[in-house]
Amino acid sequence: MNQFVDLEALRAACLTLPPGSDAAAEAVRERQQILTKPIGSLGRLEDLVAWLARWQNRAMPRLDQVDVLVFAGNHGVTRQGVSPFPASVTAQMVANFSHGGAAINQLSRVASADLRVVPLELETPTRDFTEAPAMDEPDFLRAVTTGYDAIRPDRDLVCLGEMGIGNTTAAAAVAAALFGGDGAHWAGRGTGIDDAGLLRKRNVIDDGLKRHAAWLGDPLLIAMALGGRELAAILGATLAARRNGIPVLLDGFVCTSAAAPLARLTPGGLDHTMLAHLSAEAGHRILAKALGLTPLLDFGMRLGEASAAALAVPLLRAAVACHTGMATFAEAAVDNRT
Repeated sequence: MNQFVDLEALRAACLTLPPGSDAAAEAVRERQQILTKPIGSLGRLEDLVAWLARWQNRAMPRLDQVDVLVFAGNHGVTRQGVSPFPASVTAQMVANFSHGGAAINQLSRVASADLRVVPLELETPTRDFTEAPAMDEPDFLRAVTTGYDAIRPDRDLVCLGEMGIGNTTAAAAVAAALFGGDGAHWAGRGTGIDDAGLLRKRNVIDDGLKRHAAWLGDPLLIAMALGGRELAAILGATLAARRNGIPVLLDGFVCTSAAAPLARLTPGGLDHTMLAHLSAEAGHRILAKALGLTPLLDFGMRLGEASAAALAVPLLRAAVACHTGMATFAEAAVDNRT
């Protein structure tokens, strides 16, 4: 079990990230030049294979072992009326996952991926971030460590997602603190809050930003003060995947916000990640642009649960299949370009 003894140990791990393999990515590009197709004709599928190769450190990437990790947490800020659903729904949905009744169960099965759901102290919500930091340092580091240790080093790809009533409020607050702007700029309707609730949500975010203004220059303190345990676990999992040479599919707005501190801590901190989709949640497009992430899908989804990340796995498998299964011009006895 990895254990970050303090914030500085975590910071050091975030600042010393291993690079991807230029040689593996270049091998993909070279093979793409001789496959039986016009150069570049598979468009972004070719880029996806090179990305997988770079971070798996394999000239011929594979997707045999895929994990879907869903982290669940509860938020004290829900007492402010920022969600139409009670916090009890988080644990109820975790039970639904365990019984196979959620969308992510079906999508993981279609993707031939192993689904694991990791609840984080659901009986003890984080503190209301308008009154105090959502987590103290030991709580935050425990959650980060839980996410870090959830990564299995032999995986070819990891899909990350979350479940937690109130977590779009936390995600919007984190995004605002990392990239600027206020509640009106970042807050969306989440699970379907009405106009009055949306106004409360915006005000709550602004209150949190004011309360923790002294911490807003430090991405880790931002995550600790305004985030949640499931967001912290996603940060830990994203970090562990990088350090183990595993590419990552990020799900929606909450998941992207959770991983974003890594990008703010070090250039290229999220290069091993791909954005699975563009969420219908209002702030996700803004956040994706700020991070320079181009989504794979845009289906108007806003469910969370790693649903879009799982949905994108067959797309990546199709890219790999074309790369590894197509014949070269020489093998197929087809004339190449002159």
